[in-house]
Amino acid sequence: MKTGIVSTAYFHTKNPEAGLARMKRHGYSAMDYSFIDTETPIFSASDAEFDAIMQSHRGKIEGAGIAVYQTHGPWRYPPRDGTEADQQERFEKMSRAIHGTAMLGAKYMVIHPLMPFGVGKGQDEEALLRINIDFFRRLCAVAEREGVYICLENMPFLDFPLSTPAEILAAVKAIDHPCMRVCLDTGHCVVRSVDLGDAVRQIGGEYLCALHVHDNDGRCDQHQLPYHGKADWDHFTAALKEIGYEGALSLECRIKEQMPEAIREHHEIGLAMIARTLAEKSEG
Repeated sequence: MKTGIVSTAYFHTKNPEAGLARMKRHGYSAMDYSFIDTETPIFSASDAEFDAIMQSHRGKIEGAGIAVYQTHGPWRYPPRDGTEADQQERFEKMSRAIHGTAMLGAKYMVIHPLMPFGVGKGQDEEALLRINIDFFRRLCAVAEREGVYICLENMPFLDFPLSTPAEILAAVKAIDHPCMRVCLDTGHCVVRSVDLGDAVRQIGGEYLCALHVHDNDGRCDQHQLPYHGKADWDHFTAALKEIGYEGALSLECRIKEQMPEAIREHHEIGLAMIARTLAEKSEG
C-alpha cells in the first residue's frame, strides 16, 4: 500500500524541489495535492495559465518519483454556500479543481459537502440533502468527462446533518453516480465519537476510495499525528485489511513549520514511519 501526505507538508513550501526530495527520501510515494482555499490565486488564473501550472507541478512531483494519488478540492470556512451565486462559484472552482486533478494524473478529488445553512442547529435537512444531490449530480458530469472520482468527506461538525460517515455514505448513494465515492477522515470520526473500524466497514470496499489520516483528543479537529489522540488505530487497520482497501494511506497532518530546522527532519522521518506502520498493518 502506498503512503502519502498532504502537499503542504513538503511541496507547498518555500522550497518545493527540496521538499519533494526530502519527501521521497522519507519513503512517501503518494501525495494529496491541496486546492483547498477557494481564494487562492490559482482560481483567478486564465485557463492556459492554470494548465501550465498543473503541468509544471506534475513534472516536478513525478520527477521526484512521487505520484498525486488524490487532491483536496476547494472550500471555505465559514461556509458561504447559501445563494445560487455562491453555489455557482463553488461549482466553477470545483470543476477547475477536477480538471487540475486529471492534469496531475490523479483519479480522486476529495471534497466537503455544501453547507448552505451553515453548520449549526435547526437546519432544513431535506433541503440540505436536495441541494447537495442536485449540485453533485451536476458536478459528476464534469468528473466523468475528466475521468475523475469525487470523494465526499465526512465532517467534524456536531450539528451539521451531513457529517458522519453514515450520513455521507447515504448522500453518495442518493446521488447515485458511478463517479461519486467516499473519503474517510479519521480525525473527523474521532470528534464525532465514531469508531474508525466501524466506519471503514460501514462504507465498504465499493465506496471507500480515499483517506485523510490524522488524530485528535475528541474535542475538536486538531490534525494531530496518529497515536497522539484518541483514535483506535488497531481497529482502523484491521478494518482496512478486512475490506481489502487498495488506495493510498494518506496523512492529513504534518510537522509544524515552527519546529526548529535542526530537529524537524527527525520528526518528519518519525511521522513517515507511523504512516508506513499503519499501511503495513492494513495490507492483506
